[in-house]
Amino acid sequence: MKQWPKKLGAMVVMAALSIALLVSGCEGTETRSEVDDTVEELTGKKKVDQMKAMKEELGNIQTQQEDRLKQLDDAN
Repeated sequence: MKQWPKKLGAMVVMAALSIALLVSGCEGTETRSEVDDTVEELTGKKKVDQMKAMKEELGNIQTQQEDRLKQLDDAN
């Protein structure tokens, strides 16, 4: 009966080491960046970032248009 907890403990340690090796093996490779890219796409982070960029761009365009209208008013 005492061998059962030892085997279970050994299996947990082996699983933890395997997971650590798999994760660390992908850390600096192209595969890791692809995984990160996929996760960002699935979670919607990319779309949120695109929306923020468009919102900022629209704000800049609006400011430019306001400046042009002011220049036209000052010219008249």
